[in-house]
Amino acid sequence: MEHYRSSVRPEATVDQVEESFRAYVGARLPALKRTAWLLVGDVHLAEDLVQTALSKAAMRWERIVAQGDPEPYVRRILYTEHVSWWRRRKLTEVLESAPADQLEHVVDVPMRVTLEQALAKLTPKQRAVLVLRYYEDLSESQAAELLNVSIGTVRSQTRYALARLRTLAPELADLEMTP
Repeated sequence: MEHYRSSVRPEATVDQVEESFRAYVGARLPALKRTAWLLVGDVHLAEDLVQTALSKAAMRWERIVAQGDPEPYVRRILYTEHVSWWRRRKLTEVLESAPADQLEHVVDVPMRVTLEQALAKLTPKQRAVLVLRYYEDLSESQAAELLNVSIGTVRSQTRYALARLRTLAPELADLEMTP
């Protein structure tokens, strides 16, 4: 995963901080959108989630880049905002087809469609756990921290989600899914 490196110094001007934020968004927006789409299953909701996360990050950008790499902080905002959405139950569970560039690494179209349909039938929490564990390649403890749940919850939700995927789409068993 390519990370953004900030060149903002502690004595930076407002213009330099703003330029740093714009550069970050320009460099990382596609990756953030892909992750958000995997979390929410809807292109428009994914864009809303990314926009919300970036606007929260923009308000604190100078402090964020002063700590070093802003990527973990911005992704944490993205995940916690997603958790807030499904905790409030305002998130609809509609999974649209992703634009081709969002799943470019999946060449097998029938397999991609099967995967999209199976993911759409998972709960938002199960989908979030699978995205964090298998797409973002996070450990159980990292995923638990980001979602603000226990490691046991991550383990059980992963187990239930994988079992449900195996039931819904047995052909997905051939995919390699090891964290």
